[in-house]
Amino acid sequence: MAPLIAIIGGGPSGLTLARLLECNGIDYIVYERNGSSDSHNHQGGTLDIHGATGQEALQRGGLSEEFENMARRDATTAQIFDMTGKHLLTFGEGRDAPEIDRVQLRAILLKSIPADKIQWNKTVHKVERDAQKDVVISFSDGSSAGGFRLVVGADGAWSKVRHLLTSAKPKYSGKSYIEGKISPNNPIYPKLETKVGPGSLIAFGPNKNLAAQQMSDGSYRIYLGVTVAEDFFIDDNANVDLSVDDGAQARQFFLSSNDYFAEWATEFHETIANCEHGFRKWPLFYLPPESLVWEHDSQVTLIGDAAHLSTPFVGEGVNCSMYDALVLAEKLKEHGTGPGLGRAVEEYEKDMFRRGRDLIERSMGSGELLFANDAPKTLVQVIKGNASP
Repeated sequence: MAPLIAIIGGGPSGLTLARLLECNGIDYIVYERNGSSDSHNHQGGTLDIHGATGQEALQRGGLSEEFENMARRDATTAQIFDMTGKHLLTFGEGRDAPEIDRVQLRAILLKSIPADKIQWNKTVHKVERDAQKDVVISFSDGSSAGGFRLVVGADGAWSKVRHLLTSAKPKYSGKSYIEGKISPNNPIYPKLETKVGPGSLIAFGPNKNLAAQQMSDGSYRIYLGVTVAEDFFIDDNANVDLSVDDGAQARQFFLSSNDYFAEWATEFHETIANCEHGFRKWPLFYLPPESLVWEHDSQVTLIGDAAHLSTPFVGEGVNCSMYDALVLAEKLKEHGTGPGLGRAVEEYEKDMFRRGRDLIERSMGSGELLFANDAPKTLVQVIKGNASP
């Protein structure tokens, strides 16, 4: 007999839901496309986990102690500079939003779930309804699964589940990050560590920015934020080739063009020039906030980015996703997985629609400040409380 609930996706939202269902004695299975031993170096950098949302979900799952053992509460401080290297503002000291590497958070959640509750290397090919209107999951390996009371799409931006509920598709924001790395053995590491410390630094120029954020191993993730067309990195239209392993072509491109970082201060040139190996592109997509409404279906729902994909500019994406899992688990506990399942899904989605729309809209607004032509002028005013976003 199939488990009651299928969770598609083993990211923070899917694994948080799995842990909470485990705690509540509700049967489930997780399908994850990657292998259990796959490298997750490119699953993102460090995450700030907020007290009322992400931390609350972990607390309800009995994982607060494990989280605190890895969380970095000294890493909440961020510094803002302009492109000339002038320091403008320091903020975030003492926030209840400690940092943890995404891979560390994932490890905590995975350890809390029985090994037989997750199936690895299960890439979803499609999710459809059969002749009896039941939801069937077809995998790329030729297998399929069905007979679930509820299928939860926790499968991110390009969800294979979403189409069962809405025709909405992600839209490109016009903004992208290019991600690099500075390791502790890098020649400029001591200088960068002195300037940034355990937190983060963000420097701004017209329609662009550069960020550095420390990871748990002491290394720094470097992010070049640029305003570019969606096809900027696509093969035939590519302005810069990020596929070159040593990253030399990308470094040269961004440092030599006045449209990017050529006119920036020497210290920022050094940071870019010393990024190790290749770079990774991260084009930023979002779901239109008005798309967060659909007719409730007791057999299918969405959590996390699958439901409310947003740009990352308010730092709440993972927190909202983990809170989705908490609300859904609580509704399933309250109403059960029998006749009350439809009500559980409907009440969860009513709450999620409101929070998801708010997240997307605030992230879009913050993105306009971060990539403004006069950045970071208005942003600094907002942080200081002298203007409204």
